[in-house]
Amino acid sequence: MKNIKKFFVKNKDYSIFTVRIGLALVLLWFGIDEIRNQENWFVYFPQYLMPLLPFSLNAFFIINGIFEIITGFLLLIGFYTRFVAFIVSLHLLSITIALGYNDVAVRDFGLSMAAISLIFSGAGNLSLDNKLKKE
Repeated sequence: MKNIKKFFVKNKDYSIFTVRIGLALVLLWFGIDEIRNQENWFVYFPQYLMPLLPFSLNAFFIINGIFEIITGFLLLIGFYTRFVAFIVSLHLLSITIALGYNDVAVRDFGLSMAAISLIFSGAGNLSLDNKLKKE
């Protein structure tokens, strides 16, 4: 039992890496899918917000997809992690609020909490932020 505890204590820094990579991959997947399959995402856009869009819904999903790809990539490499995580958490919390209470909003709330944890923890050892800090 002691060996197991030592293993987890020794490798605790991987928890930050795991959260960062997991969130990054989800954002990358969302972004790529929003650009490739915009029509699949129309159902998630609240109808009451439609009049506020200054452009088409297709353009919105392309812009949102690009945003999520960029933030996902930055999290993946761990560059400006705290700032990017702050922006992502605001993005995901705004989606959560806009959607109200449903399964997608609960998922996005959980993802926003993962982003908030990265604001507090930073990128961790396995990141570009850490590498640049050492130089």
